[in-house]
Amino acid sequence: MIEHTFTCPYCWEPISMLVDPSVRSQTYVEDCEVCCRPIRLQVEARRGALVRFTAERAQ
Repeated sequence: MIEHTFTCPYCWEPISMLVDPSVRSQTYVEDCEVCCRPIRLQVEARRGALVRFTAERAQ
């Protein structure tokens, strides 16, 4: 697991989460731990390293 910190696209607070680098591509929605709004996360990993991470407002 890789710890990754990003900024909530709603409240702009920093959020830390664990990402599984064994899964090459993931897209899912998770609520912000501060403001509880839904965030769509897109994660890509290659060779055990995080190569792309986006966090945007879920529509």
